[in-house]
Amino acid sequence: MEKEFNVVIEQDEDGYFVASVPALRGCHTQAKSLDLLMKRIKEAIELCLEVEEPVSNQFVGVQRIAVTA
Repeated sequence: MEKEFNVVIEQDEDGYFVASVPALRGCHTQAKSLDLLMKRIKEAIELCLEVEEPVSNQFVGVQRIAVTA
């Protein structure tokens, strides 16, 4: 059975791409390229599914908010 997951991707200050899966606690990885990142996050998801069930959540979106720092 095939399952689909939302993956959040960010780029850190060193240029690495960082991916995390909100539905699977602790499921994240990083890579220098997006192609490698997608391969690694797929592997991470498969490993996480071996030890836990995904949390049932619905992706709503991303919102940018400005604050004075």
